[in-house]
This record gives sequence, C-alpha cells and structure tokens, in this order.
Amino acid sequence: MRVMASFACSDSDIPDAEILYQLKPGGNPNDQKAGAETWCSAFAPDNSYFAWSCGHRLVRLVPWKHKINNNEIEENEGRQGEHPLPTPKEKVIDCGEYVWAVAFGSSVSSKSHRTINISFHRFNFGKDLILATGLQSGRIKTWDVSSGGILLYLIDHKEVIRDLQFAPDGSMFLASASRDRTLKVWDLNDDGNMKKTLKGHNGWVFSCSWSPDAKILASVGQNKTVILWDMSDYSMMRKLTGHHNDVVACDFSPDGALLATGSYDTRVILWDPYTGQRIRTFGHMYPPPSFLMMGGANDYWLRALSFSHDGCHVGTLCDDKYVRFWSIYNEEVPVKKAQLVNALCCNYSPDGCCLATGTRDGNVVFYMAPMRVQQLQHLCRLSVRRVLPSTKVDALPIPQKIKGYLKYEN
Repeated sequence: MRVMASFACSDSDIPDAEILYQLKPGGNPNDQKAGAETWCSAFAPDNSYFAWSCGHRLVRLVPWKHKINNNEIEENEGRQGEHPLPTPKEKVIDCGEYVWAVAFGSSVSSKSHRTINISFHRFNFGKDLILATGLQSGRIKTWDVSSGGILLYLIDHKEVIRDLQFAPDGSMFLASASRDRTLKVWDLNDDGNMKKTLKGHNGWVFSCSWSPDAKILASVGQNKTVILWDMSDYSMMRKLTGHHNDVVACDFSPDGALLATGSYDTRVILWDPYTGQRIRTFGHMYPPPSFLMMGGANDYWLRALSFSHDGCHVGTLCDDKYVRFWSIYNEEVPVKKAQLVNALCCNYSPDGCCLATGTRDGNVVFYMAPMRVQQLQHLCRLSVRRVLPSTKVDALPIPQKIKGYLKYEN
C-alpha cells in the first residue's frame, strides 16, 4: 500500500479524477526525446483557445470551446435565417526559440464584476485576442491570435522568461518573471513600453500572479522567496516566510483573499496576502518530512498549482507522479487524484470544469475537476472579499465568528 499526502490513507481511498481529453504534439516520436517539454500552457479568458508549448519553438493554439462543446456549432448551423458561425481552426506559431511561458491578454476584464473602458493607440487590442510568449533568450513576443502575426517584441530581460501574466482587469499590463532575478511590467496599451522593473529577489524568479483587482502582484523564486508588490506605486509590500526550499508556483483565489504558493519543500501554503498569516498547508509527503529533507532533493517537489474559479479547490502537480485536487476546507487529504508522470504545468479552464496538465513529453492531459453547487454563504463571502481586504473585515460591526469565516480562518 502506497501512502499519500499528509494523511495516512491508501490510493484506493481517494477517488480518481476522470480524464476528459488529451492533446499530443504529433510529428516524429524521436523528436520528443529532448526539447519537447510542455513547460507552459494557458486558456484564453473567454475559453475560446487553449495554448501550449509543445517543444521545438512551437506553440499550438487549439479552439478549446469548439473542441469540447461541438453542440454549440450544431446549434448555430440549425438556426433558420442565420449564417453559421465560422469554426475556429487550430493554429501553430513558430516562436523562433524555446518557449518557457505563454499568456493570453484581452482588454475585456476576465472578472465579470469589473468593467473598464480603455482606448488603444496602435493595435486594436480590444477586438483581437493577444498571446504573449516568453522565450529562452529573455525576449517576449506578442501575437495576434486571429491572424497569427507578430505584434510586439519586448526586450529588456537578460535571462529566460519563466512566467508571463496579464493583469486580469483588462488594462493590458503584462508582468514577466525571469531568471535574471527581476520582474518587469509592460504596458501593451502604450506600444509595449516597460513601466517598471521590480527588484527584490536574490535568485531566479519562477512565477508571478496578479490579484483579481490587479492591485497586488505576487512573485516566487529561489531561496524560499515569496514577495508581494503594491502595484499602485510598484513598492514591495511584504515578504512571506514559511517555505523551506525554492518556491516555484503561486496563484490567487478568485476573490483575492488567499494566495497559494507551492515549493520544492513538498508543501502548498495558503496565505492571507494582506496580513501574511498562514491559513492552510497541504502536505504532499507522509509522514511530513524533516526540515533537512524539505530543503533538499526529496522526490516530492511541487511543480505547479492552480486555484479553481469557484475558490474552493487547488490543483497541484508533484514529482511523486500524482495530480491532486485539494479542498480549501480540508488540508489533510485531497478530494481527488490521478497518476501523471513528469508533469510540469497546470491551469484551470475559465469555466472551472477541468484542469489542463502539461508533461515533459509534450502532451497535455485534461482532468475533470471536482465541482459542486456552492453554498450561499460561500458565494456571499466571495462577493464581500472581492471588495474588502482582511484589514477592513476586522473593522466590520459583525460577530467575531463571521469575521473568521470571511477571513477563511474557520
């Protein structure tokens, strides 16, 4: 019996996550032995496309909405007096060099509760979906998804781009994280001019994530580093301490009340980004490892994580060959799991129905995500926390127990 996670249970006690779909790069199988890793993937905000780096300089864009929901096309074709909508086609973009990061951008806010009107100078970013690719050389290329043509070169990083994230408020600000120990913020509304270089890491920066209101940027990297940045003035808010090895992944909850960080120390920690308090810890090794093992090679390195769009689950990838789905209400055992070898990246789809996972052989496996009808109190908490940080929750004239619930403490 193999024991999983931070709870004494066997594999058979945890339900298996169902595979929804698989994508394979194709081509010569011998070409997949080196350089074919899927280091990054991304869903378009409107769920129209899924992009993945399938190695050898290539990024593939799959019309995800039409790939999964063919009924939508059939319904369009069956309407009398109307022309059927054109079916999007799969696209392949040759980026010219190794691709480490991809991100979709649009002037339409990815959060339905926010609306922003923006006028653009050079490109009609409001009409066309944009894809940004982070490259081996430290350059960033942005592409028009509809035509496949290149729009902008963003040049200033000195090392590999490890992550790219567009601000979710539709402002077309792009954050880039690099091995050159810096983050940079680019304004695609201003022809891609660089707004600011953020310095504070003393090693590689592996990942970054915007809060839903785009007021905070989180970044993680080598030497146990987690940094929160105030994007109103590009200053460092605080450093979060608690990991015991390199921190390689981070993601905000949909209301911005929680920040999830994943580390080579075998753990995912949920933080309150406004206070720095640790809320939950999801362990991936049983029994929990010693500090010495956490800081070294332990075969349970966390590779990636993603917060679900209902705010109730976190998907994680670990070197022990498992994909796990955790409930934010239970840090002892995952609610679902699946075996996956050599996993590198993961992303929840915008509709929250599946988790896309990329592997070293260039494949992408989509798993059905655990979903449920949310309780009214949780939906109310999401609404409140979208507009109120923890510090303002404390000032509300409500019972302490409700404050604790709003702050995810109970």
